[in-house]
Amino acid sequence: MKTYNIELQKVKSQSYAHGLIKLHIDALVSPALTPEDKMPTSSLSFTEENARVLLSLLKTQLAELDGRKAKSRRN
Repeated sequence: MKTYNIELQKVKSQSYAHGLIKLHIDALVSPALTPEDKMPTSSLSFTEENARVLLSLLKTQLAELDGRKAKSRRN
């Protein structure tokens, strides 16, 4: 398994179709160097500003999804 360090620079746009949320972003991707004794894992890092943008976009998309559910399936 290849592991990467991913640094989110900018969220450009977001869309939802057929059960898939798609983000268009600018990011820096570099190979991660992991010690032999740790499990390989990729990491994603971003600024507080980008985190707030991402959270806002996801909340909007999830609210739209909830609006599409049948009334009997809403909580």
